[in-house]
Amino acid sequence: MSEQPPYLRIADELRRRIAEHVWEPGNRLPSRAQIGQEFGVGENVVRRAQELLISQGVLEGRAGSGTYVAEPRQRVRVVRSSAREQSGGSPFRQDMKALRRQSDWESRTDAKVPAPAEIASRLGIAEGELCVRTAYEFLADGKPVQLSTSWEPYAVTGGTLVVLPEGGPHAGAGVVNRMATIGVTISHAVEQPEPRHATAEEASLLGIQKAALVTNIRRTYYSDQGRPVETADIVVPAAHCEIVYEIPINR
Repeated sequence: MSEQPPYLRIADELRRRIAEHVWEPGNRLPSRAQIGQEFGVGENVVRRAQELLISQGVLEGRAGSGTYVAEPRQRVRVVRSSAREQSGGSPFRQDMKALRRQSDWESRTDAKVPAPAEIASRLGIAEGELCVRTAYEFLADGKPVQLSTSWEPYAVTGGTLVVLPEGGPHAGAGVVNRMATIGVTISHAVEQPEPRHATAEEASLLGIQKAALVTNIRRTYYSDQGRPVETADIVVPAAHCEIVYEIPINR
């Protein structure tokens, strides 16, 4: 059996000290140099251990100040499932209802926005073709827990009642249900989750530390004709949310 990586060993020791109240919530940890000297490892090893615990909500980093023991906070469970998309209503609202939390979201839509190169590639359209872009901020009990920026080709929804995702008679119905009303059947979605550090704007909106760890989910919906009809970047703060995938089993 291979030996446990040093950063995991350090993370376990830091977690143990917090559990045993050697350090209480709000306490500042010793410097990375001090911790590294105590355990005979380099500062990079300590940094990796701390980043892991920050992603789990055990620690929090404060720019220019150091690393602190985080106040206990229940992580929001974010479920990704095709079945939840097809059941009607908002999957996010279902998640929050299961947790007995009040759900809401704020949005801003810009119509006829030229598609940047990356978005155009994901949607299978030419760079500069017009899209409807909607930025979302999802709230649980009034606190932001998730961001999303959605792009839909104007050629698909332009001139219909669903051209504005959060306006008209089908506002807030979700991509699958909205597209169905204009005869577009969505057959599947592809999601690619990637860890990264939050941008300054994302950190400000989510109420997290600058450069805190987030999971960026790159999602694209496809019609039954194989055409991409919506793509989005969903940003979830690692310290505040856990992402769970439900995978249907066809028998």
